[in-house]
Amino acid sequence: MISSTMQDFPLDVAAILRHGARVHGASECVTWTGGEPRRAPYTEVAANAGRLAAALARLGVRAGDRVATFCWNNQEHLEAYFAVPGMGAVLHTLNIRLHPEQLVHIVRHAEDRIILVDDSLVPLLARVAGELDGVDAYIVVGDGDAAALAAGGAAVLRRGDLLAAEDPGFAWPALDERSAASMCYTSGTTGDPKGVVYSHRSTFLHALAATSASLVGLTETDRVLTIVPMFHVNAWGLPYAAFLSGATLHMPDRFMQPEHLTDFVAAERSTVASAVPTIWNAILALGETRELDLSSLRAGTSGGAAAPRSLLAAFEERYGLRIVQGWGMTETSPLGGMAFPPPEVEPGTAEDLDWRMRSGRVAPGVEIRITDESGAELPWDGVAVGEIEVRGPWITGSYHRDPAPEKFRDGWLRTGDIGTIDERGFFTITDRVKDVIKSGGEWISSVELENLLMGHPDVHEAAVIGIPDARWDERPLACVVLRPGAAATAAELAGFLDGKVARWQVPENWAFLAELPKTTVGKFDKKPLRARYRDAALTVERITPADR
Repeated sequence: MISSTMQDFPLDVAAILRHGARVHGASECVTWTGGEPRRAPYTEVAANAGRLAAALARLGVRAGDRVATFCWNNQEHLEAYFAVPGMGAVLHTLNIRLHPEQLVHIVRHAEDRIILVDDSLVPLLARVAGELDGVDAYIVVGDGDAAALAAGGAAVLRRGDLLAAEDPGFAWPALDERSAASMCYTSGTTGDPKGVVYSHRSTFLHALAATSASLVGLTETDRVLTIVPMFHVNAWGLPYAAFLSGATLHMPDRFMQPEHLTDFVAAERSTVASAVPTIWNAILALGETRELDLSSLRAGTSGGAAAPRSLLAAFEERYGLRIVQGWGMTETSPLGGMAFPPPEVEPGTAEDLDWRMRSGRVAPGVEIRITDESGAELPWDGVAVGEIEVRGPWITGSYHRDPAPEKFRDGWLRTGDIGTIDERGFFTITDRVKDVIKSGGEWISSVELENLLMGHPDVHEAAVIGIPDARWDERPLACVVLRPGAAATAAELAGFLDGKVARWQVPENWAFLAELPKTTVGKFDKKPLRARYRDAALTVERITPADR
């Protein structure tokens, strides 16, 4: 047996920080303010991370303790991204858009000891402070009024005061790369949110993968607009990937409206932007009312839900921006694949768009398979449809304090996504297990119907759910939001679908809404739609084939 001669170098968050500060110290974190942006070179970010780590240690935070953040995307949140895991504690990013009862559940379940909170978000957190009896202290970012947080009896401290009392030269401890670095909870649309705990090793490897051209491909020349909230799967890993590559980070803070995001791009010349389709759609709608300068963007990425073909085509036609879809979830850190077309496909062609409409091509370091209902593996032929299962170094193998055996099979994560995969590793998600419509023994893809409907010029958004049917077990109900001033009818939209899907898949049930419910991360939330239908709170129009 021959032994390796390689050094056993720990892959931890502190190593990412050291590299970024030493090699790319002049790269910046730029925080948007609605006026003159705040700028901090990576050397300053690293120094403040050291001060914050020292302050937390002085407050009694020890290895493994959970320190939560209730913050916007900004410099101070970035510094916590390094300070907390770097000192051996566990960073828990709290979703600021959660319902109060879910927020209380998550803080208690994670056993958070300290919460860092932006002063503008104090009123949201104060609503539940009296129920967070396990929290020892709140650290407030900013000088705004924070008296309401004292209701629970925890200390209320100011981040500025804490950092001013500390030296930046914190001695980062040696850590086991397999120890916990951070945690994030799933959106919980079908039950209580589940906690996913990322290791230092998984975080480092995921960041390294994101710098590769097979995925996001960040380099020092990039300026990355992190539209994805930092409470959502570590902003898709972009902050850590930026520090490794030296890419400048553009942080929108609380200014998440399309007007501010596009002003940010124009003023600071962002080169890469990542967002969910609802944000991209809002930017596209803004472009119909005013001129946008997106010329600096070399690439856009979209994830969290399938993007309509019409959206990708519109960005390319109007702004020359090529958006590539990616796939992932909280459990996968999240990068599981990106839909970059094969090398023989000519960019800008219809074929190129065909490939980018796929969910992704399996990422280096991730393994994927599809299985039938019995668990038998299905072929990579682009035809067989089954549940997607994944494994890899940044894929979770369990949940925090919740084994959930039904979510795992033989060391593979069962994603709950239904789809196909071809011989080259390109996969297409056709639906979620819980959303697929089973009609007369056949499957109807709600995702396909939604994307096709959003290709109609009068349709702003569309979500399709299955409803009970005495003859066919289930039939699709299309819930549609029309664009302002549009007047498309159910019959017209059903006719639009004719020839694009099998005739029996076209919905005969339609509901027109002012808006669609969304999850806290901007995805369509179908659970409220099902509840409204069940409670007869939806006005449903039924058409016949003769109406089309």
